[in-house]
Amino acid sequence: MIRFGTSGWRGVIGEDFTFENVRIASQGVANYLKKSAQRGSGVIVAYDTRFLSEKFASEAAKILAFNGIKAFLCVRDVPTPVVSFEIIRRRAMGAINFTASHNPPEYNGLKFSTSNGAPALPEITKQIEREIHAVQQNNERLDVYEKTELIEAIDPKNRYLDELRQKVDVDIIRGSGLRIAIDSLYGTARDYLDYFLLDAGIEAKIIHNYRDPYFGGFSPECNEKNLIELREVAAAENFDLGLATDGDADRFGIIDDRHRFVPANTILALLSLYLKRERKIAGGLARSVATTHLIDAIARKLDVPVYETPVGFKFIGELILENRIALGGEESAGMSMYGHLPEKDGVLACLLVAEMVARTGKKLSQLIEELYAEFGTFLSKRVDLKLTQQLKETLAAKLDDPPRQIDGFTVRDVNTTDGVKLIFGENTWLLFRLSGTEPVGRLYAEAGSPRDLKHLLDAGRKFVAPIAQSDLRAHS
Repeated sequence: MIRFGTSGWRGVIGEDFTFENVRIASQGVANYLKKSAQRGSGVIVAYDTRFLSEKFASEAAKILAFNGIKAFLCVRDVPTPVVSFEIIRRRAMGAINFTASHNPPEYNGLKFSTSNGAPALPEITKQIEREIHAVQQNNERLDVYEKTELIEAIDPKNRYLDELRQKVDVDIIRGSGLRIAIDSLYGTARDYLDYFLLDAGIEAKIIHNYRDPYFGGFSPECNEKNLIELREVAAAENFDLGLATDGDADRFGIIDDRHRFVPANTILALLSLYLKRERKIAGGLARSVATTHLIDAIARKLDVPVYETPVGFKFIGELILENRIALGGEESAGMSMYGHLPEKDGVLACLLVAEMVARTGKKLSQLIEELYAEFGTFLSKRVDLKLTQQLKETLAAKLDDPPRQIDGFTVRDVNTTDGVKLIFGENTWLLFRLSGTEPVGRLYAEAGSPRDLKHLLDAGRKFVAPIAQSDLRAHS
């Protein structure tokens, strides 16, 4: 069965992610669009740099066209935020985007975005799932002839970059003298982030700026391990910043002037403060339930509301569309801002970091030190635990009756917005989330010191499986 999770349908290429299933899923989307009488000028069809992505996209375009729906087929791989921008610009019905974001290279995915440029909300993905399952159950033949008159090739790059120039202060960056190393991680941001900065006159060195469906043998994720080469380049040539985007460029990774990896939570906090204090952007701040409470501390001091959402950027996207927030972010390195897109934009995030450093005239490391000096230390970490089905079921049962104390930490509050979050203090909490599609448990923790953070994570592992704690640590 084809199922949509928080970011659409994903599967292993050649196993469940096949041409037949792509045609079925595309027909399901077409049936949904026709039955829901969606208005718009057609559907954007896009793809990332993964194996066969352009072929899958071509099949989806043919299915749409055969159903009388115009398909705007991108001429090359494009960043996910560009897809969102193009939906809005064209007033399209939505988009089908073939991407598995930062998942391992053997995966591909199909993501549907609605006419407002946002990832489809659960009520819509459920309708699409029903249409897909109906196609499967009816065993419909999907051998179609190509209606070429309803397929139009498009290249949205220049229009999107023009839009970014309205959101980012190019002159500030141009006059800064910053030297920046850029890692495209073999993904869709090549000729976007690098082009923007080079066009602004920045001295830059770019690595991994070509297509590799294997992503160098790693998942194209902007984590500390995957950005080792970027750190080495930045250190060897003493760059001021290192900027990276993931496979589909909706997430970011940052290396500071001391050539250290900066956690996404820290960057989100810095940009929140910057957009409110320096740029005077209207609105509150938003974060997912798994994201740092440093955002809350900033919101309190600035006397603006903070909105907590379930995990999944579509919920933050709704707040962007309602013009309620200056910035919304997730600990998994996704963010957007007021007046921009209801979708994660890693290119924008990187450019805003460069602008922030340029405008303040301070090194990124100095901005981080000042942030913690003003608001206190918030250290966070996520651990993924591979669980047996029995352990998963046991943990689910235990979380139905959350503990009031865990290894010396007294629970002050329990938050069930998404998973079970045990809150011990303003900057001390532990969140358990179970995957709905695989035997995996996600453990998030935040504390005010490295010692307390380790203590919390160990306590969380022990709570998940007291006997198998060593096995769980080995998989984290």
